[in-house]
Amino acid sequence: MTSIGGAEMVDWNLAVATATRFVRPGPEVSRDEARAVVAELRRHAKASEEHVREYTRMIPAGAVPRDTPVLVVDRAGWVKANVAGFRELLRPLLDKMQERRPGGPGGAVLGAVGGKVTGVELGMLLSFLASRVLGQYETFAPAARDLPAGDPADIDGNGGGRLLLVAPNVVHVERELEVDPHDFRLWVCLHEETHRTQFTGVPWLRDHLQSEIQSFLSETDTDPMTVLERLREAAQSLAGARPEGEQDEGGHSIVEIVQTPAQREILGRLTAVMSLLEGHADFVMDGVGPAVVPSVAEIREKFQQRRARGAGRLDLALRKLLGLDAKLRQYRDGERFVRAVVEEVGMDGFNRVWTSPNTLPTKAEIAKPADWVARVHRKGEGAP
Repeated sequence: MTSIGGAEMVDWNLAVATATRFVRPGPEVSRDEARAVVAELRRHAKASEEHVREYTRMIPAGAVPRDTPVLVVDRAGWVKANVAGFRELLRPLLDKMQERRPGGPGGAVLGAVGGKVTGVELGMLLSFLASRVLGQYETFAPAARDLPAGDPADIDGNGGGRLLLVAPNVVHVERELEVDPHDFRLWVCLHEETHRTQFTGVPWLRDHLQSEIQSFLSETDTDPMTVLERLREAAQSLAGARPEGEQDEGGHSIVEIVQTPAQREILGRLTAVMSLLEGHADFVMDGVGPAVVPSVAEIREKFQQRRARGAGRLDLALRKLLGLDAKLRQYRDGERFVRAVVEEVGMDGFNRVWTSPNTLPTKAEIAKPADWVARVHRKGEGAP
């Protein structure tokens, strides 16, 4: 990146530096308290593994699923991990954009400057998100010295995923909601461990998702300035640079750069899968919760209220721009789908969803679970 001729479309190192500089400080905790929080999150993550596997029955008794690490990180650690993941996942799109960059010295200079501008803007967005994420299963995580991933040999040398728990954010939210901290930490771990179980227990799921995402990106035929403008709009909102009267209440999100019918079809499938994964995690979290989290009802009610209201006008504008409103709908729609299917055919009947890509629900079936049951549980088979 120090050479203009070899400049990338995004200066990833600058993105990390910017996000680390501007991320909000975490809640005040003593060193001893911080150590206790980290230790407790690790214990809860381990306990959640057993709870989730027993409840979901996704992993047969006696089977040894592929292992992936559980890492308790701070906000800067979350930023570093996600920049690495974005860099790998977006490489095909960025390579395509770079090919369309004007040639000659002028294009090279534009690329160098644009890469730094985009790096700053991406860093600003990550600094915003880094204070909000409680946990995350990084499916496409490349291993690093201080951020290990699963054994690359298990999945064709591409890294094996890892579970991140963002300790300062967990502490911040449990204080904001005024809930029992020990219960809340276990509750969060149950949700994130479900995602870990989904990917370690379903060997084809990671490759299927990666294939869909890469197909979507390969279909992208957009001018680089369109993508950069989406980032710029978000960064300006974050910095308060856009006058309030210019807020675009009906504006596009970063993920809505879709032109082709093929892209719309792929995006529909991805939306259905993400709704399934997020809804399943919420369903499992609520299902396990009453037996191991005494105050689960209070936590759930307060957390749902927090999800719905956001943190104010700026937060709501950014949620729309970043596509986070769609993620909230995925939680709700996916959870309703899982609950309806389990009520109809039981947990083992629901688990047929993990058989192959063909048994994943479509976007339409997420809204109409009975259609998925009719398709996957053929007439005459009987419910398991």
